[in-house]
Amino acid sequence: MVDGTVLVVDDEEYIRDLVSSAMRIAGFEVRNASDGQSALTAVTEHHPDLVILDVGLPGLDGFEVCRRLRDDGDGTPVIFLTARDAAEDKVSGFTKGGDDYVTKPFSLEELVARVRAVLRRAAATDPLTNGLRYDDLELNEDTMRVTRGERAIRLSPTEFKLLRYLLLNRERVVSKSQILDHVWQYDFDGNASVVENYVSYLRKKVDDGQSPLLHTVRGFGYVLRREP
Repeated sequence: MVDGTVLVVDDEEYIRDLVSSAMRIAGFEVRNASDGQSALTAVTEHHPDLVILDVGLPGLDGFEVCRRLRDDGDGTPVIFLTARDAAEDKVSGFTKGGDDYVTKPFSLEELVARVRAVLRRAAATDPLTNGLRYDDLELNEDTMRVTRGERAIRLSPTEFKLLRYLLLNRERVVSKSQILDHVWQYDFDGNASVVENYVSYLRKKVDDGQSPLLHTVRGFGYVLRREP
């Protein structure tokens, strides 16, 4: 029984073959790509359940590949594989939409375990057929209704678009500039205060009297996630 499809993207053939073999032994179907553009094409054509993505790719690097996927609304889980282990590199990876970050050299057993953990997390927050869901928060694009548990939430059109973007990027930190680009679709001359205001409006409605889901990550942006 196949546990899912994993796309392995690395320009080093040895690493690509090693990781691919480990994934097949673990029960996954495997696809391969050796550069950023091929990775984007493979995601579109094969719809993998997860991408193991090398950061140091020729042409489009891994961070840019992930950014383009997220900008297109593609929520396929991504695990970055890289020799970069500086804290700022890890932060950059997560803020661009990565789900995990594994540094070289790495243990194949650990990588397989991380793949399974990310897939379990993604399965727990799969989109509904006609909307999006995270925890007890649901957004239905057909009816334009938002609920949290049994409570209906009334949103303005802009608040609805903002929540939709946060749900598409659940558990990922998104910056104010990313929100401006995707919700308002143009730049307010560098003034991101409008994002702060709308996040505040949305937080009051979504988290009203319930465990908070919408969080500020100071210096980076905002994230929709459960806190322990």
